[in-house]
Amino acid sequence: MTYTFHAETPSVDDYRRLRAISGLSIKSEEAALRGLPNTCHAVVARADGRTVAMGRVIGDGGCHFQIVDMAVEPEHQGRGIGKRIFADLVAWLRETAPDTAYVSLIADGDARHLYSKQGFEPVMPASIGMAMWVHGFPGRADGLREA
Repeated sequence: MTYTFHAETPSVDDYRRLRAISGLSIKSEEAALRGLPNTCHAVVARADGRTVAMGRVIGDGGCHFQIVDMAVEPEHQGRGIGKRIFADLVAWLRETAPDTAYVSLIADGDARHLYSKQGFEPVMPASIGMAMWVHGFPGRADGLREA
């Protein structure tokens, strides 16, 4: 199968679908409509004209950037697509971001191995990543995360 890569923000429908099927948290249509226009840079991969993977850079455009939404449809995983998207995002940051910019990401599971190949390092013990869900964890009425 041939994949094409495009420097563009995914559509709302593709964004929501890719997050859901790749195991990322679900985002509402309202959240996607608000958030996607604030993308600094994004890359999507297509197979036969259909978006099958994505990754985005968000941030303030100068001081702080974060790599988010790395998602590949399960049937297309293991083919280097995520690696290529991530490399493209990092290349854009190296070309665009000021020298003192801070770039962060959250590495789930084995993804940390991919990220470390591009120069990302754990920040612990000096720092620890923290997060909160504004209205509780998606999918549970009580807002608690499944154990």
